[in-house]
Amino acid sequence: MLRARRLALPVASTKVAIPGTLVLIERAMLAVGVVLLGWYALSQLQIAYDQAVASRQFEEIRMPVAKAANAPAPGRRLSLATGAVVGRVEIPRVGVSAIVREGDDTRTLRGAVGHIPGTAFPGDRGNAALAGHRDTFFRGLRDIRKGDDILLSTSAGDVHYVVRNTRVVEPTDVSVLTPTSQSTLTLVTCYPFNYIGAAPRRFIVQAEVAK
Repeated sequence: MLRARRLALPVASTKVAIPGTLVLIERAMLAVGVVLLGWYALSQLQIAYDQAVASRQFEEIRMPVAKAANAPAPGRRLSLATGAVVGRVEIPRVGVSAIVREGDDTRTLRGAVGHIPGTAFPGDRGNAALAGHRDTFFRGLRDIRKGDDILLSTSAGDVHYVVRNTRVVEPTDVSVLTPTSQSTLTLVTCYPFNYIGAAPRRFIVQAEVAK
Protein backbone atom coordinates (compact mmCIF):
# COMPACT_ATOMS: atom_id res chain seq x y z
CA MET A 1 0.00 0.00 0.00
CA LEU A 2 1.35 3.28 -1.04
CA ARG A 3 1.42 6.05 1.48
CA ALA A 4 -0.04 9.32 0.28
CA ARG A 5 2.62 11.86 0.15
CA ARG A 6 1.90 15.26 1.56
CA LEU A 7 2.70 17.98 -0.83
CA ALA A 8 4.56 20.83 0.83
CA LEU A 9 2.83 23.95 -0.44
CA PRO A 10 4.64 27.27 -0.05
CA VAL A 11 3.07 29.50 2.59
CA ALA A 12 2.46 33.03 1.41
CA SER A 13 4.38 35.54 3.48
CA THR A 14 2.31 38.12 5.34
CA LYS A 15 5.11 40.65 5.11
CA VAL A 16 5.44 42.82 2.05
CA ALA A 17 8.85 44.11 1.34
CA ILE A 18 8.92 47.89 0.76
CA PRO A 19 11.29 48.88 -2.02
CA GLY A 20 14.19 51.03 -0.90
CA THR A 21 13.05 53.91 -3.13
CA LEU A 22 9.73 54.19 -1.29
CA VAL A 23 11.50 54.30 2.04
CA LEU A 24 13.69 57.15 0.84
CA ILE A 25 10.67 59.06 -0.47
CA GLU A 26 8.86 58.57 2.84
CA ARG A 27 11.82 59.88 4.81
CA ALA A 28 12.27 62.82 2.44
CA MET A 29 8.62 63.81 2.80
CA LEU A 30 8.87 63.55 6.57
CA ALA A 31 11.96 65.76 6.55
CA VAL A 32 10.21 68.33 4.36
CA GLY A 33 7.22 68.32 6.71
CA VAL A 34 9.44 68.92 9.73
CA VAL A 35 11.23 71.79 7.96
CA LEU A 36 7.94 73.42 6.94
CA LEU A 37 6.54 73.13 10.46
CA GLY A 38 9.71 74.64 11.84
CA TRP A 39 9.59 77.49 9.34
CA TYR A 40 5.94 78.19 10.18
CA ALA A 41 6.65 78.19 13.91
CA LEU A 42 9.58 80.58 13.47
CA SER A 43 7.55 82.92 11.26
CA GLN A 44 4.76 83.04 13.85
CA LEU A 45 7.26 83.78 16.60
CA GLN A 46 8.76 86.57 14.49
CA ILE A 47 5.33 88.08 13.87
CA ALA A 48 4.51 87.93 17.58
CA TYR A 49 7.84 89.58 18.42
CA ASP A 50 7.33 92.34 15.83
CA GLN A 51 3.84 93.04 17.16
CA ALA A 52 5.10 93.18 20.76
CA VAL A 53 7.83 95.66 19.83
CA ALA A 54 5.38 97.76 17.83
CA SER A 55 2.87 97.73 20.70
CA ARG A 56 5.49 99.19 23.05
CA GLN A 57 6.33 101.86 20.49
CA PHE A 58 2.65 102.67 20.08
CA GLU A 59 2.14 103.09 23.81
CA GLU A 60 5.09 105.50 23.83
CA ILE A 61 3.67 107.71 21.09
CA ARG A 62 0.31 107.78 22.92
CA MET A 63 1.96 109.34 25.97
CA PRO A 64 1.06 112.99 26.73
CA VAL A 65 4.43 114.20 25.44
CA ALA A 66 3.42 112.99 21.99
CA LYS A 67 0.37 115.28 22.09
CA ALA A 68 2.19 118.55 22.60
CA ALA A 69 0.66 121.83 21.43
CA ASN A 70 3.04 121.97 18.46
CA ALA A 71 1.93 118.57 17.13
CA PRO A 72 0.69 118.60 13.50
CA ALA A 73 -3.00 119.39 13.18
CA PRO A 74 -5.34 116.86 11.55
CA GLY A 75 -4.93 116.99 7.79
CA ARG A 76 -1.46 118.56 8.12
CA ARG A 77 0.50 115.67 9.50
CA LEU A 78 4.15 115.27 8.77
CA SER A 79 5.02 112.39 6.45
CA LEU A 80 5.85 109.25 8.38
CA ALA A 81 8.92 107.19 7.60
CA THR A 82 8.34 103.73 6.21
CA GLY A 83 7.92 101.32 9.12
CA ALA A 84 6.90 103.99 11.63
CA VAL A 85 4.07 102.99 13.98
CA VAL A 86 0.73 104.52 12.99
CA GLY A 87 -1.58 102.85 15.48
CA ARG A 88 -3.65 99.74 16.09
CA VAL A 89 -6.62 98.36 14.14
CA GLU A 90 -9.20 96.09 15.78
CA ILE A 91 -12.30 94.35 14.42
CA PRO A 92 -13.68 92.57 17.49
CA ARG A 93 -16.33 90.37 15.85
CA VAL A 94 -13.88 88.65 13.47
CA GLY A 95 -10.87 88.59 15.81
CA VAL A 96 -8.65 91.09 14.00
CA SER A 97 -6.18 93.01 16.15
CA ALA A 98 -2.88 94.29 14.80
CA ILE A 99 -0.43 97.15 14.94
CA VAL A 100 -0.40 99.41 11.89
CA ARG A 101 2.87 100.67 10.44
CA GLU A 102 3.52 103.15 7.65
CA GLY A 103 4.11 101.53 4.25
CA ASP A 104 2.88 98.72 2.03
CA ASP A 105 6.24 97.15 1.18
CA THR A 106 7.03 93.48 1.76
CA ARG A 107 9.03 94.04 4.95
CA THR A 108 6.35 96.18 6.58
CA LEU A 109 3.49 93.82 5.73
CA ARG A 110 5.43 90.83 7.04
CA GLY A 111 5.20 92.11 10.60
CA ALA A 112 2.20 94.44 10.64
CA VAL A 113 -0.76 95.90 8.80
CA GLY A 114 0.44 98.68 6.53
CA HIS A 115 -0.93 102.19 6.04
CA ILE A 116 -0.83 102.75 2.28
CA PRO A 117 1.32 105.86 1.58
CA GLY A 118 -0.48 108.72 -0.10
CA THR A 119 -3.84 107.97 1.53
CA ALA A 120 -5.34 109.94 4.40
CA PHE A 121 -4.16 109.43 7.95
CA PRO A 122 -6.73 107.42 9.96
CA GLY A 123 -9.25 109.77 11.54
CA ASP A 124 -8.50 112.66 9.20
CA ARG A 125 -10.80 113.77 6.42
CA GLY A 126 -10.28 111.57 3.39
CA ASN A 127 -9.85 107.91 2.52
CA ALA A 128 -7.38 106.13 4.82
CA ALA A 129 -6.29 102.77 3.38
CA LEU A 130 -4.71 99.82 5.18
CA ALA A 131 -3.26 96.68 3.60
CA GLY A 132 -2.62 93.31 5.22
CA HIS A 133 -1.95 89.69 4.32
CA ARG A 134 -4.97 87.40 4.05
CA ASP A 135 -3.16 84.55 5.85
CA THR A 136 -1.95 86.56 8.86
CA PHE A 137 -3.37 89.83 10.19
CA PHE A 138 -6.35 90.11 7.84
CA ARG A 139 -7.36 86.43 7.95
CA GLY A 140 -10.54 87.37 9.80
CA LEU A 141 -11.78 89.55 6.95
CA ARG A 142 -13.23 86.46 5.30
CA ASP A 143 -16.04 86.63 7.87
CA ILE A 144 -16.57 90.39 7.94
CA ARG A 145 -19.96 91.83 7.07
CA LYS A 146 -21.82 95.09 6.74
CA GLY A 147 -22.36 96.81 10.08
CA ASP A 148 -19.25 95.40 11.79
CA ASP A 149 -17.29 97.80 14.02
CA ILE A 150 -13.70 98.74 13.23
CA LEU A 151 -11.71 100.49 15.95
CA LEU A 152 -8.57 102.36 14.96
CA SER A 153 -6.34 103.87 17.64
CA THR A 154 -3.62 106.41 16.81
CA SER A 155 -1.52 108.92 18.72
CA ALA A 156 -4.18 111.53 17.90
CA GLY A 157 -7.01 109.48 19.41
CA ASP A 158 -9.42 106.66 18.68
CA VAL A 159 -11.71 106.41 15.67
CA HIS A 160 -14.79 104.19 15.41
CA TYR A 161 -15.69 103.06 11.89
CA VAL A 162 -18.63 100.95 10.68
CA VAL A 163 -18.34 98.65 7.66
CA ARG A 164 -20.37 100.01 4.74
CA ASN A 165 -19.68 97.36 2.09
CA THR A 166 -17.26 94.72 0.81
CA ARG A 167 -16.31 93.77 -2.74
CA VAL A 168 -13.74 91.95 -4.85
CA VAL A 169 -11.71 93.84 -7.46
CA GLU A 170 -8.81 93.32 -9.81
CA PRO A 171 -5.33 94.31 -8.57
CA THR A 172 -5.26 97.10 -11.16
CA ASP A 173 -8.43 98.71 -9.80
CA VAL A 174 -7.10 101.61 -7.74
CA SER A 175 -10.45 103.38 -7.61
CA VAL A 176 -10.87 101.97 -4.09
CA LEU A 177 -8.16 104.40 -2.99
CA THR A 178 -9.90 107.46 -4.43
CA PRO A 179 -9.88 110.36 -1.93
CA THR A 180 -13.19 111.10 -0.20
CA SER A 181 -14.64 114.27 1.29
CA GLN A 182 -15.52 112.45 4.52
CA SER A 183 -13.41 110.39 6.91
CA THR A 184 -13.50 106.84 5.50
CA LEU A 185 -11.44 103.68 5.86
CA THR A 186 -10.52 101.10 3.22
CA LEU A 187 -9.02 97.69 4.04
CA VAL A 188 -7.22 95.76 1.29
CA THR A 189 -6.12 92.12 1.23
CA CYS A 190 -5.61 89.40 -1.36
CA TYR A 191 -8.42 87.13 -2.59
CA PRO A 192 -9.47 84.28 -2.60
CA PHE A 193 -8.53 83.68 1.01
CA ASN A 194 -7.76 79.97 0.51
CA TYR A 195 -5.80 80.44 -2.71
CA ILE A 196 -2.40 78.74 -2.81
CA GLY A 197 0.28 81.11 -4.03
CA ALA A 198 -0.10 84.73 -5.10
CA ALA A 199 -3.86 85.39 -5.09
CA PRO A 200 -5.11 87.02 -8.33
CA ARG A 201 -7.69 89.44 -6.92
CA ARG A 202 -8.22 91.86 -4.04
CA PHE A 203 -10.82 91.84 -1.26
CA ILE A 204 -11.93 95.32 -0.25
CA VAL A 205 -13.67 96.49 2.92
CA GLN A 206 -14.98 100.05 2.98
CA ALA A 207 -16.08 101.72 6.19
CA GLU A 208 -17.15 105.14 7.39
CA VAL A 209 -16.96 106.93 10.73
CA ALA A 210 -19.75 105.82 13.06
CA LYS A 211 -22.45 108.44 13.58
